[in-house]
Amino acid sequence: MCEVAMEEQGGEITEMDPCSSGGERGVMVVTSGGRVHPPLSVVWTTLLYCAEFITACVLSRGYHKTDDVIWMSFTIAFTLLPAVLIQLTLTFIHRDLGRDRPLVLFLHLLQLGPVIRCFEALVIYFKAGKKEEPYVTLARKISLEKDMEVTKELEIGQTERMLATHKNAFKRTAVIQAFLGSTPQLTLQLYATIQEKYILSTRLALMIITLISITYGALVCSVLAIQIIYDNYKVRLRPGAYLCMVVWRALEIATRVTTLVLFSTAHTHWVILVGLVNLLFFFFLPWVEFWVRRGTLAEGVEKNFSKLGTTVVLCMFTLLYACINVFCWSAVKLDFTDQELIDRKQTWGRLVMYYSGRFVENFTLITLWYFFQSDFYEYVCAPLLVAQLLICYSLAVLFMLLFYQFCHPCRRLFKYNVHDCLHCVCCSKSGRRAGSRRGNVPPSYSTAATMVLVSEEPLALLDPQNSLPSDMARQPEESSA
Repeated sequence: MCEVAMEEQGGEITEMDPCSSGGERGVMVVTSGGRVHPPLSVVWTTLLYCAEFITACVLSRGYHKTDDVIWMSFTIAFTLLPAVLIQLTLTFIHRDLGRDRPLVLFLHLLQLGPVIRCFEALVIYFKAGKKEEPYVTLARKISLEKDMEVTKELEIGQTERMLATHKNAFKRTAVIQAFLGSTPQLTLQLYATIQEKYILSTRLALMIITLISITYGALVCSVLAIQIIYDNYKVRLRPGAYLCMVVWRALEIATRVTTLVLFSTAHTHWVILVGLVNLLFFFFLPWVEFWVRRGTLAEGVEKNFSKLGTTVVLCMFTLLYACINVFCWSAVKLDFTDQELIDRKQTWGRLVMYYSGRFVENFTLITLWYFFQSDFYEYVCAPLLVAQLLICYSLAVLFMLLFYQFCHPCRRLFKYNVHDCLHCVCCSKSGRRAGSRRGNVPPSYSTAATMVLVSEEPLALLDPQNSLPSDMARQPEESSA
């Protein structure tokens, strides 16, 4: 049965292309049985939003009592800006402006939109299963089980669909909160702590909450990138994969923020230039690539928008993308010619360039701070601090490689793993002298390929509709086995 179906990706429902019958893989029809997963991500995002908002308000009150007008102003600004954008995002996704819901809109004006949305999601969840309801649509996904690919069809009911809408909305709000609010807030409070030379308990609590919020936002970016690139596959992440990603993102963000703050204490005005150059570079990079290819804007991004309105939305989306890349890897590449606005190909070359350039930049900034540090750091072992920052960033890269080597849910679809790529890099220098030995490369110690540095994609990904003959589609699977 070929029709426009809906797919579920960890609670997320998006449109799929017309599907085929599955060929020799077979189709396993799986009924949901009324089981609905609790909206834990919605509750967690709401708790982070409320905790950061309340703690920032308490800290701003403390700044007001001590007449710290500058710290108070920036703290309030970095609290209200993401809060307003979150209210607009939730209203836009749920399309409340065209519905008669005055109470919900009033709570959004009071910056309590996430609270009422979380309450609605919990009500939907606890009412689920009390009465039998027919499924709304079917979700066809390919599940990787052992050495086989099994196509499954899931029956999605109305309750699951409404919960998926809430989960989708809160994923977006988590990213907005993390990189438009928590990241500048953490940078500001760390800078204020160094300048005032003492730590307030409220300020410390706010810094811990913002660091957790940023790490969670980066985690959401990584998971969404995997789901978008492998949108035909059922993506399931194990606890070990989540743990590896949390360590990777936490070390990367903490090192980046600390480096910028330390550099700002020695070169206050230059750090503004560094931030603007990073922001403008990542903001204009997708647009330059779009203009070089002479593409046209994707149609159907939002039917109710004009050409100007679509451009404004794309600019806001690009601004969020740039803010993410200033502090950590966004894990995606923007493509304005695609309706999803995301390039579905793995961009390993860009990932390597990003982390190489970011490491050089961090090293340069921390070195400049080391030579021009203020007298406040006389009681701090500066060489040890520099070494710790560089080691922490290297550990972040190491955990990223471990994730792609052992924990990536679709690592069997990659052509080469990390060990193979590192082996090729190490042997490339001696390959000119011993070119005849290239055919005798020792096999990888890992049987599950996890990383590729070329633009080629497996045939299973290049042919999501299974238009190729079954024997051709199974060749990459047999070779990887």
